[in-house]
Amino acid sequence: MLLRFVDVWELKLYISGLGKTIGIIGGTGLDDPEILEGRTEKHIDTPYGKPSDALISGKIKNIDCVLLSRHGRHHSIMPTNINFRANMWALKEEGCTHLLVTTACGSLREDIQPGDLVIIDQFIDWTTKRHLTFYDGTNSCLPGVCHVSMAEPFCAKTREVLLDVAKKLGIKCHSKGTVITVEGPRFSSRAESLMFRSCGADVINMTTVPEVILAKEAGICYASIAMATDYDCWKEHEETVMCVCEFF
Repeated sequence: MLLRFVDVWELKLYISGLGKTIGIIGGTGLDDPEILEGRTEKHIDTPYGKPSDALISGKIKNIDCVLLSRHGRHHSIMPTNINFRANMWALKEEGCTHLLVTTACGSLREDIQPGDLVIIDQFIDWTTKRHLTFYDGTNSCLPGVCHVSMAEPFCAKTREVLLDVAKKLGIKCHSKGTVITVEGPRFSSRAESLMFRSCGADVINMTTVPEVILAKEAGICYASIAMATDYDCWKEHEETVMCVCEFF
């Protein structure tokens, strides 16, 4: 599905002047390096340690892309332990100007059905143990304090392109949505799930924060394609994640 997005995305990117090098952060089940042609691997160290995995560079339909597996190639890194700062630093160093990321989510809304895509436009941070900024004094290259506006955390232009591509491909896609990111690795209790709905969240995951914040600090245009795998536990007696894997 991601390849179909990038295929049609090619012309749109160059017409709109968006694309140079596109970073792709693949989430659960969506980090297959086979989507890249002429791929090469590069192991990078950063001031914040090592990224989740090697950066895999190549092309998708003539677009220079860099793929990074968020949880590691063998999905061995749980959400709390992802080195988000190293991941973002490495992609920035590789020249990525835009990030297209995927994330598996639970749905908090009846109308966001398993298999639906949501082009996220807002987030709620419910994490507790993560480094949320590059500017915490641990990197001498980034002294001082950085106050970044987070009113519009996701790149509006890139979201617009994604929505246009989804329409052209006939893919069911919700044009906006608020994701709440929880710490994990456990899923929410039913009471929490009901509370998240009342807070205005539409989908729930474990990885958008701090990724989107760090992208904003790094000056990288960031857009997220959220894929609903199931309903969160506010809705009883629904299919499990395993039952809907066929969508992806």
